[in-house]
Amino acid sequence: MRIVRFKNTGNQAQYGIIEGDKIAVATGDPIKGLKRTGASVPLAGVKLLAPVEPVNVLCIGRNYKAHVEEGGDDLPKAPILFMKTTTAVIGPEEPVVIPKIAPAEVDYEAELALVIGKTARHVPESRALEYVLGYTCAHDVSARDCQRNDGQWVRAKSFETFCPIGPWIETDLNPTNVRVQGRLNGQTMQDASTSLMIFNIPFLISHLSHGMTLLPGTLLLTGTPAGVGFARKPPVYLKPGDIFEVEVEGIGTLKNSIVAEG
Repeated sequence: MRIVRFKNTGNQAQYGIIEGDKIAVATGDPIKGLKRTGASVPLAGVKLLAPVEPVNVLCIGRNYKAHVEEGGDDLPKAPILFMKTTTAVIGPEEPVVIPKIAPAEVDYEAELALVIGKTARHVPESRALEYVLGYTCAHDVSARDCQRNDGQWVRAKSFETFCPIGPWIETDLNPTNVRVQGRLNGQTMQDASTSLMIFNIPFLISHLSHGMTLLPGTLLLTGTPAGVGFARKPPVYLKPGDIFEVEVEGIGTLKNSIVAEG
């Protein structure tokens, strides 16, 4: 099932379920439950929003071996956790804004993300996927100079619009071996399978749940493959006028333009 969040004719946010080329309009929300109203609208031309309003945005860094190696780092012994603010979240087709205070090294990171569907605490790895509502595409936009100079990653990852997600939540997906691609202006920059993750998704959920409560509506970004801009020679950073796409096999494509602040 594909769950979308969209603007209705009254310019209000509403949930629905994709059925072919239409959206079956629903009441409620994905966490508490959706109920079809019997109405439908064409999918084409509808303004899609970020498919979830997350209560927290958790992210895993350096979770693909080739990405670790391209950055010249040692393989992590445990998942590297950081956070993005919820105010960074935007939806498909919304512009990513390059901040005036850090315009020089804004980088792209294509990722598979998941949404926690029920409260997870001390979850065994064997049952971890039972706590997942579904999966979506994510773009972990990163200001590399801030990431390098701040001594921590949160600000660099949390500028307004630095967390595009979408286009919808796919509930029927086996995340073990799906292709994740990042394309800049149509050119493939990142292309790898989730089977190459250092720490797989069941492990990540279990590991995190033993240290904190994962609330329903938590968004978890699971790491990016090799091919990011800072590791290229010469480096390739996002600039106004660019288009970046994240495509995840079995979900779809998230597309966002890049603009300058102001």
